[in-house]
Amino acid sequence: MRQVLADYSASISELKKNPTALMNEANGSPIAILNHNKPAAYLIPAETYEFLMDLIDDYELAKLVEERRKDLSKAVEVNIDDL
Repeated sequence: MRQVLADYSASISELKKNPTALMNEANGSPIAILNHNKPAAYLIPAETYEFLMDLIDDYELAKLVEERRKDLSKAVEVNIDDL
């Protein structure tokens, strides 16, 4: 059985009946949407989703920086005053 990674859960039927009440009850916490008692989806607030997207973007940029730092032979020296 798959682990439910949220403190709140609801069936798809409950979600269909009153999604706003469900989100209000969870008070900003993620909600596991269950289908036959197995997680089918997770419902998260928009702010949380946006934060996660920013976090992923930052992670990808950090990987790019580390990759480029490995090959300093291609680096171009720049004087900040010339910019």
